Amino acid sequence: QVHLVESGGGLVQPGGSLTLSCAASESRFYSNGMAWYRQAPGKQRELVAGINRYGLTNYADSVKGRFTISRDNAKNTVYLQMNSLKVEDSAVYYCWGSTGAWGQGTQVTVSS
Repeated sequence: QVHLVESGGGLVQPGGSLTLSCAASESRFYSNGMAWYRQAPGKQRELVAGINRYGLTNYADSVKGRFTISRDNAKNTVYLQMNSLKVEDSAVYYCWGSTGAWGQGTQVTVSS
């Protein structure tokens, strides 16, 4: 059973933008701590951005200044706004909650 559902992935050209969404199927899976991870083929899953219940955020150095994580507690949803996308941002992006729940992943492909 999937407790976190991602959407918004797709194909975009370098320099383009995408916004990912992660909606919790039940409020109990919408955690105090939420994060986005990504995994490219042949690479380990890595943390992209995290946000706590107070809105404090942290980012991987590779995405600082380009990506923004945010949350809408009324909708039990976390977002990842991705700007100035690069080819190396291509990966499957996963939503994670501090209860231990993972989403099924959404593919982001940056290519000309």
